[in-house]
Amino acid sequence: MVADIRPLAAVLVSVVAIVLIVASHRRPNLREGWSVLAALAKFAIVASMLPAVMDGTVFRWSLADSTGVEFLAGLDFALRADPLGIFFALLASFLWIFTSFYAAGYMRGLDEHSQTRFFASFAASLSAAVGIAFAANLVTIFVFYELLSLVTYPLVAHNEDSEARIAGRKYLTYTFFGGGVFLLAGTVMIYWLTSLVGEPTLAFEAGGMEALAAAAQAEPVYAQAAFFLLIAGFGVKAALMPLHSWLADAMVAPTPVSGLLHAVAVVKSGAFGIARVILEVYGPGLIYDLPLDVPGIGEIGLNIPVAIVAAFTLTAASIIAMRKDHLKRRLAYSTTAQLSYIVLGLSLLHPYTVVGALFHIPAHAFAKLTLFFCAGAIHVETHTDYISEMAGIGKRMPLTMAAFTIGAAGMAGLPPVAGFVSKFYMLIGSADVGGSYWLFAGALLLSAVLNVGYFWPVVYTAFFESEDSHDAKPLLEFPAGGLVQSYRTEGDDVAADGGRPTDGEADAPAGDADATETEHAAAADDGDYEYAVDEYPSDADVPVGGQVSAVDHHGNHDDHLTGGPPADVWQRRSPFTESTWLMLAPIAVIATGAIVLGVGPDYAVFLELATRIVEEVFGMPFEELGTVPFDELMTEVNN
Repeated sequence: MVADIRPLAAVLVSVVAIVLIVASHRRPNLREGWSVLAALAKFAIVASMLPAVMDGTVFRWSLADSTGVEFLAGLDFALRADPLGIFFALLASFLWIFTSFYAAGYMRGLDEHSQTRFFASFAASLSAAVGIAFAANLVTIFVFYELLSLVTYPLVAHNEDSEARIAGRKYLTYTFFGGGVFLLAGTVMIYWLTSLVGEPTLAFEAGGMEALAAAAQAEPVYAQAAFFLLIAGFGVKAALMPLHSWLADAMVAPTPVSGLLHAVAVVKSGAFGIARVILEVYGPGLIYDLPLDVPGIGEIGLNIPVAIVAAFTLTAASIIAMRKDHLKRRLAYSTTAQLSYIVLGLSLLHPYTVVGALFHIPAHAFAKLTLFFCAGAIHVETHTDYISEMAGIGKRMPLTMAAFTIGAAGMAGLPPVAGFVSKFYMLIGSADVGGSYWLFAGALLLSAVLNVGYFWPVVYTAFFESEDSHDAKPLLEFPAGGLVQSYRTEGDDVAADGGRPTDGEADAPAGDADATETEHAAAADDGDYEYAVDEYPSDADVPVGGQVSAVDHHGNHDDHLTGGPPADVWQRRSPFTESTWLMLAPIAVIATGAIVLGVGPDYAVFLELATRIVEEVFGMPFEELGTVPFDELMTEVNN
């Protein structure tokens, strides 16, 4: 372990950027330039530590060692760059670079308000995320975990309308108060348990804390309770059911927020925290050797309840996603499902499933960020948020929808996108254990099929249907599926997902597909619908009737400011003219990255880091881990 200031510098570079962003509020180009420079600097600092960390070096900065000041009695505020920390920090800092460009194009394209506050909060969020990655103990990760909730609140509530404020309060209630209380309670119990066998400690150790393992033999019930409290605390941000509903409501935030923070930094901080608990607080051996006595069933490992919750979440969230006509809400429930892949892989404890779970963190990040970027570009360029209004949109936005197809393939686990690699590792790991673990393998396969079920209609609608000839899709529009918007019958009070009609709203005639756009436009003007995405300002200032003449942000004539095609026909564009380069370039790069991770995983640093983490946790070379029977491996690790 080497004393080094770089873990702290990686956290503080965003703090410096906040000051510069606020100071440059009258000069937008300079303000956004600071965001890009800060992202580049953060990534460079993190990347500079990568070669040494791959060789076994751990970089550490400690408040007590640097200043002589203890953070709390007997506890140190410390940061360390180890393989797991570098894994998360490298991903977040790299993707922030491209999100900075995308956010500039998005916010300018919609002429959004309070852009200085937006970019300052964005920088603060990345500072907290890297702090979580490099936290050396439970108390440090708790501080940054709570700080992340606070600094992302202005982003969730950015629109400043009633829906955004409600979503923001719900976000804080779940993540700051709910998740924070669980995490703090679990941390206190770990501190107390380790004090029973010597000097109390909260420091992470590859394979689990030795002091905690000793204490668990004397106080197994308290050790079990602390485990579930920590999992619940981190599980809130990981959107495990029933702690998930804040995520879909948070889609009211601007799309760059939904992309990086709700597909990478915020939600991944929860999955990352669960990885720390399973791999470096308890360790696979202790979790396996500290069984619960379930009446009527017998003894089961602590990992099984977590795996059951994760399997249920990924299945239920995938089914719910099928019901969502609002694109960002469909992506939100997809995120809920995909996060549970990570939690399920970690909780199964097999080396292969753990590698798959860890690799799914970047695999999901690249693919889902692509999907959110595409949704944002569609919104900026066409003001379209509902899948039912996207028939033929592929000719208007060919590059965007091609990238969307790549991201969707990654979410479904189809080769050659990265999601295939991570899910393959999880499948072969669960199959190698056998027994009841086949049920979890079945859940993974079922969810993959469901992923195809809710992503394929989007791709099909965009590329294989035309504006004047598109059909209802049973998975989307039959009554139990949640939407009868284009084909509703008189007396029906079903509205598009994301909003509810008021009692005074007139029903659209049965079979009147052309009424859809007018309904949305009138509802937006009258405030009858609670929009679930980017309501300010482009969706708010729409004249009744929907068809208006305007000039878009490229200076081109545009004859609509509402969802769906203008005058029933999409304007055909080339991949170079469908949007601004600030949005198109990040979409193309991130989508390409998802393919690169899938085509050459052996050469991708994330897979190498994942195997290095597993080797440290299990204490033997990765090549040997697959040759040891699972029960024997758990016994050996625990000893």
